[in-house]
Order: sequence, then structure tokens, then C-alpha cells
Amino acid sequence: MPAWLVLMFRFFLAWLVCFTLASLMHSQFVLAGLAQQNITISFSDRYQMTLSDWWGLLPTYGVVIAIGLALAFVVVGLLRRHYMRLPAWLYALAGFVALLSIHLAMQPIMDITLIAGARGELGLLAQALAGLAGGWIFCLTTPKAQRYFS
Repeated sequence: MPAWLVLMFRFFLAWLVCFTLASLMHSQFVLAGLAQQNITISFSDRYQMTLSDWWGLLPTYGVVIAIGLALAFVVVGLLRRHYMRLPAWLYALAGFVALLSIHLAMQPIMDITLIAGARGELGLLAQALAGLAGGWIFCLTTPKAQRYFS
């Protein structure tokens, strides 16, 4: 299999995990806010909203996450190429920083936090942890020969 195709698969898998977790966290934080207002939400409504959010956020937030992760992974890849002793787990850190940066940049640019689940500190941390998970998947799918020396 060509190396570029393997790289694309690794990136797609990392993005899919990251976006799915970010979307899931967004939905659950919004639903928790509604529950705090004494609004009863059935499990089927939670499930339906979570699926609807995933699908609805895909063309916008999904693309933003893909761009953020791509930039972060390219930077780490270049650093690892020049400093060969850098470990692959830096991709996880890069994913964390990418998602955190996306949300911190949206506030001053658009004067709003578009992802409602990231409006509080815990929600923002949950979004950044989704980035960490995506980066960790990218790290884990790095060929063993390249994990520590590339």
C-alpha cells in the first residue's frame, strides 16, 4: 500500500475519533445544561440529538477540526523529521493544542463560542481532550519503526 494512502487512513481515523468525541461532548454538555433547567430529556431524545449534532456539525466543525489537526500533525511531523529523537506521542499533544486553539481563536474572531458545549472551562477541556484522543490515535497508528525515530 502506498505510504500516502496509509498516512491518509491514519489521519482520517484520527480525525473521525476526534470529531466524534468533540461532537459527543458538545451534545452532552448542552443536554446537561438543559437538565439543569429541570427539562426532562429521555434517553431516545439524547440519542437522537447526539446523532443529529454529529451529522449537523460534520460539514462545519468537522472541517475546522480536520484543518486544525492537519496543521498540528504537519508541524509535529516536520519537527520529528529535524529532531529525530522526538517521540510520536507529540501528535497527541498537538491534537490537544489544536482543538484548544480552535476554540480560543473563535471567541475573539467571531465574538461567540460557536460550539455551545465549549462555553465553560470543563466543556473547553473536553473539546481539547477530544483533540488529544485524535492525536493519540494518530500516534498509535504510526508504524513502530517511526514511533521514536523518523
